[in-house]
Amino acid sequence: METGILFALVIGLLFLGVPVGVSLGLSSIVVIAFFSNDSMSSVAQQLFTASQNYTLLAIPFFVLASSFMSTGGVAKRIIRFSIATVGHFRGGLAMASVLACMMFAALSGSSPATVVAIGTIAIAGMRQVGYSKDFAAGVIANAGTLGILIPPSIVMVVYAAATNVSVGRMFLAGVVPGIVAGLMLMIAIYAIARRRDLPAEDWKGFGELMNGGKEAGWGLFLIVIIIGGIYGGVFTPTEAAAVAAVYAFVIAIFVYRDMGPMKGRRWLSETETRGTPAHVGFSATVYALAFFFVWMVLSFFVTADWENVTAAGRAWTGLALSLAVLVAYAVWRDPASNPANIPRFVAAGLPVWGRNIALIGRHFVGAFFHADTRKVMVDSSRTIIMLMFIIVNALLFAHVLTAERIPQAITALMVDAGFTWFTFLIAVNLLLLLGGQFMEPSGLLLIVAPVVFPIAMELGVDPIHLGIIMVVNMEIGMITPPIGLNLFVTSGITGMSLIQVVRAAAPFVAVLLVFLVLVTYVPMLSTALPYALMGPEIVTR
Repeated sequence: METGILFALVIGLLFLGVPVGVSLGLSSIVVIAFFSNDSMSSVAQQLFTASQNYTLLAIPFFVLASSFMSTGGVAKRIIRFSIATVGHFRGGLAMASVLACMMFAALSGSSPATVVAIGTIAIAGMRQVGYSKDFAAGVIANAGTLGILIPPSIVMVVYAAATNVSVGRMFLAGVVPGIVAGLMLMIAIYAIARRRDLPAEDWKGFGELMNGGKEAGWGLFLIVIIIGGIYGGVFTPTEAAAVAAVYAFVIAIFVYRDMGPMKGRRWLSETETRGTPAHVGFSATVYALAFFFVWMVLSFFVTADWENVTAAGRAWTGLALSLAVLVAYAVWRDPASNPANIPRFVAAGLPVWGRNIALIGRHFVGAFFHADTRKVMVDSSRTIIMLMFIIVNALLFAHVLTAERIPQAITALMVDAGFTWFTFLIAVNLLLLLGGQFMEPSGLLLIVAPVVFPIAMELGVDPIHLGIIMVVNMEIGMITPPIGLNLFVTSGITGMSLIQVVRAAAPFVAVLLVFLVLVTYVPMLSTALPYALMGPEIVTR
């Protein structure tokens, strides 16, 4: 009886237009107050416990990092690198958009953020070279869903918090499926491009590929910090999220300078053009320092548990290698290729360093209070508050399910009915595909996961594999009406009606449905990497 009342209240409130968080929380309180033996004091206790959840603390930091990366010009640099990589294929600009979404997904953890950051630039670019508006919108709406599959992923953090599985294993599990999904979308685009005779960009050579990678490198290095730090044992996923937020702020404000008090201020003046001693000397020292920074970070991740490796030893080795990089670059860029010119180049680059360091020093404090920074913080806070309110109420809902032993009752019912892991996963997919049309991913996952997780464990389904299946279903839910978030975001940035966006996205939704079947019944895609690096997830029943 309690089960029927609880779900009837939730569904009824949702159909009345009550927000998801309020529906979950209010339904739970009503059931506890009138139909359960549980005490009302458990409501306060559960809300407090949920708000203190250490794993969930990663979400605000990932949202903040995503906001700085979205605003700070990282997207346009990633798109340039993607075009240089695959743009010369038939339909290359659309394929580059998918690749850009894959890379930005590894920075943001959010599908709507990926659609906004990449879509605002890529859709306009595709339109300029002859792609139809429908085709461009369909590509971005679907590729943007990779934002919650490729780690780090906010939805994966929510699943881990709801089921008490490892966030690190979930992040690893999303790597291979994310790459496979991106490749499947690119193959579909290529096939359509061949049939429609869509244009290909000119191959601009390895120089453009290197320059694009160099420009995007500072942003993409965030992936290394997050993934390397977690699996190198340096910090937890929550700590990785905090580091990511600080790093994103520094890169957006002080390195790329696409926002904040130094917006538009170039590191090199107009007179310090390519080939001048100041340009060569400054660039050589930049590459040397960048190499030293990357070396120190990566060597720290790799050798964190090695007893005979010291920080001083790593630093001296990195310094020697960085000097070699400086010499090699200076000789390469010197028309005379004379190593004796290196001191002159370095001396000519010092004023550039002095000017920029002084500029950063003058604006360092002001950067924290600049209008651009405040806007990012306020926008992030709105998203964070919305997500955390839904999550806290959903965890209260999960507490009611557990207290009333509803998952155990459903498990016994399904096992007695003869369900196997194969038929169970079909039922889970159908349930999530249907629910994803009407609910926001985090809220839906927090409602369904506590119910299906015990059943999956009883039937021998790997908990990490189940998590990836649920995330892929959430992906598809974001591009299916009437509540698909990516559809609304794509409609907003293109000016198309929702119906037009739905029609544009439909062919690629079919690709993701095939991908869902593949992920569901080939568990190795999800489990191979986490098993190899961290071992299987141990669940205590």
